Amino acid sequence: MLNELDSIYTELIAEHSRSTENKHHLKLPTVVQKGRNPSCGDEITLELQVEEGKIKDASFTGVGCAISQASTSIMIDLIKGESVEKAQHLADLFLKMIKGEITEDDELEELDEAMALKNISHMPARVKCAVLSWRTLLETLKTK
Repeated sequence: MLNELDSIYTELIAEHSRSTENKHHLKLPTVVQKGRNPSCGDEITLELQVEEGKIKDASFTGVGCAISQASTSIMIDLIKGESVEKAQHLADLFLKMIKGEITEDDELEELDEAMALKNISHMPARVKCAVLSWRTLLETLKTK
């Protein structure tokens, strides 16, 4: 069963890394934040349209490995339409999952597809790739 689940997660990550649905410039972003992982060269630019405390739209551009691109795409799907507070909560929850501070699936359920990245916590070299967009999001939302 575990191998089947790992296979589903691997496919989900591959699918999101290739997807262009969230990879574009917004027409009217209210905030733009660059994020960079100097250890491997991953770079993203996160664009948000935040109005009245709500993330109306989000997108990104940039280059990086499959994990950083998939993590960013999954994050955007998760935060679109959410309040700034909810997006901050989800980012905090994701970072705790990756750090191994929260491991119970029922506590992580609201991360939805982002749970596919849970096992990255066992791959230290890939952690920075997975958290790049989430840290960039938190940095971005500090100004909102």
